[in-house]
Amino acid sequence: MSYRFTQVTIRTDNSLQGLKKIEELWRDVSAGQIPMLFDDSSNLLKDTFPVARYSNYESDEEGAYDLSILALSSDFFQDMQKQVESGKYKKYDACDQDITLCVKSAWQKVWEDDENGNLSRAYSADYEQIVPPKYSQDGKAHCSLYIAVS
Repeated sequence: MSYRFTQVTIRTDNSLQGLKKIEELWRDVSAGQIPMLFDDSSNLLKDTFPVARYSNYESDEEGAYDLSILALSSDFFQDMQKQVESGKYKKYDACDQDITLCVKSAWQKVWEDDENGNLSRAYSADYEQIVPPKYSQDGKAHCSLYIAVS
């Protein structure tokens, strides 16, 4: 039987063990072990992008939350841009040769803005899109975060 998931969710936190769970989930999705991004011939699906959704926050970034990896079309990004323009979300971008440093840099910007009072997080649903270097036009990793504001 052939099937494809449109989302997979785990409950985790930002502890070392929780971050390891996140890494393992991304590895399984990226390798096609969880059928979301590839067709039956292991070809990347057109107009399908992996996006992480952080939701169901226990409290803030220190507590548990649900992490869902979603298989979405490019329409999602157009919709999110409208949410940013309306003030419901704030967008953060980062770029680096190393994908891990890229993601850390984007989240560091969020945490700094939150700490400095420049961001009032809603802790409802936040989104993260990562483009690995091999899929980007400039050969660098890119990370975009859409953070819900209150």
